[in-house]
Amino acid sequence: MPEGHSVHRVARLFDELFSGSRILASSPQGRFSEGAALLSGATVEHAEAKGKQLFMSFSTGQVLRVHLGIYGAWDVSTLHGASARAGSPSAESLGAPRSSRRRVGESEGVLDPDEPFPPAPRGQVRLRLETQDVVADLRGPTACEVLSPEEADAVKNRLGPDPLIDRGVRGQREFVSRVAATSRAIGAVLMDQSVVSGIGNVYRAEILFRHGLDPHRPASALEEETVIALWKDWAVLLKAGVKTGVMMTRDDLTPAEYRRALRRTSDRYFVYKREGQPCRACGEPVVLEMMATRKLYYCPACQTS
Repeated sequence: MPEGHSVHRVARLFDELFSGSRILASSPQGRFSEGAALLSGATVEHAEAKGKQLFMSFSTGQVLRVHLGIYGAWDVSTLHGASARAGSPSAESLGAPRSSRRRVGESEGVLDPDEPFPPAPRGQVRLRLETQDVVADLRGPTACEVLSPEEADAVKNRLGPDPLIDRGVRGQREFVSRVAATSRAIGAVLMDQSVVSGIGNVYRAEILFRHGLDPHRPASALEEETVIALWKDWAVLLKAGVKTGVMMTRDDLTPAEYRRALRRTSDRYFVYKREGQPCRACGEPVVLEMMATRKLYYCPACQTS
């Protein structure tokens, strides 16, 4: 599932590629035809993220809300050549216009470069946003809808604080308050988007390990200093994820090991997807169990607080 850093990267990319541009919107799959018709011909004003949700504002006063969920992703194609917008490759286009395709979701990468532009929709594309030199195809989202500004604000207000949006003491206080208000296990609370925005399975497991916290401990039993430390750590990890495009949670790497971990997912984490393997800190086997229908990874020897 794409976590908060991925959606913030999508928002920044879309702000760069689409803001100020008139777009054509369509639904090749057919499931979002009415919504696409409402947006087609409008100008994109701004794109922003809160947690795992993307909000795009249009000149019509409407807001597109997209929640990628577990399976959602955007395929973004940009036109090569002098007419390309900021953020797209600068290269000569020989013959038919060519494109470079990039997938932005749980992971990122270049797909099928050097194909005719605009590329034909592939698979079940829920929504296509298109300008003269950019195409973004959305597939597999949990939610895709057109809202009024008031409706979009109501969605945002239901979400917990996001360190990149709710900066400073205000976001921290809100997080502390929401954690203190529930006796549920902290391992479940960190995944609750109404408590804190953007944390998914990877960041949940890694943040708890980094603070030596037992995932089963009641959230309301945590000291305020501990909850503040969780918030600050989430802010650091989120900013790093937005910058690099990867979820890097280990802080015990040499510069050479860090560069290798940027290329190899298995080197990036302390406990995530390392069930049965020795804990990197103590050597005890990492445990996998289910918590609220999601896989939870932790070290029972290190995480006792």
